[in-house]
Amino acid sequence: MFIGDSITDGWRKGGLQVWNAFYAPRHAPNLGIGGDRPEHVLWRIEHGELDGLKPKVVVLMIGTNNTGKEKDGSPRNSTAEVIEGVTAVVKQIRAKLPQSKLLLLAVFPRGAVDAPQRAQISEINSAIARLDDGKMIKFLDIGKVFLADDGSIPKTIMPDLLHPNRQGYQLWADAMEPALAAMLKQPRAAR
Repeated sequence: MFIGDSITDGWRKGGLQVWNAFYAPRHAPNLGIGGDRPEHVLWRIEHGELDGLKPKVVVLMIGTNNTGKEKDGSPRNSTAEVIEGVTAVVKQIRAKLPQSKLLLLAVFPRGAVDAPQRAQISEINSAIARLDDGKMIKFLDIGKVFLADDGSIPKTIMPDLLHPNRQGYQLWADAMEPALAAMLKQPRAAR
């Protein structure tokens, strides 16, 4: 099962062909919603979104929409607030789905090389990497597959420097597959 924002939701659009090859055969639901932030995911979990579901693995990537600035120029959230939000989502997923493993993806790079969000995302990823417990939660940072040698994001992969296109989703699937396949083969946790 996938949970996230528009980047995850995009598997239904630009990533559909890749989704159909990798995840449709595994009967994976996609709960990604454009514009989502951790607080939205938490609300849905608290209001039953995960009730009755028993995925072997949950793939989670959330937090990019909390970085940067609002339209009026004010900061969306501090780095600490984003880390707190992602951590809360991880805890809620583990509480609601104790037998499911969680593949926590690093927030993907976005924007130009010198964009302030790059530094904020790097700090967020360093912090949420510590949520990896070596058992039920695995942190995976595949961000480098979206970057050119100079650190820029090629528009041939992310035309708007945020959302992958088909090629970007292929890179995502290929980079994630070894970890995901290993987690799917491992037995579920005992209660």
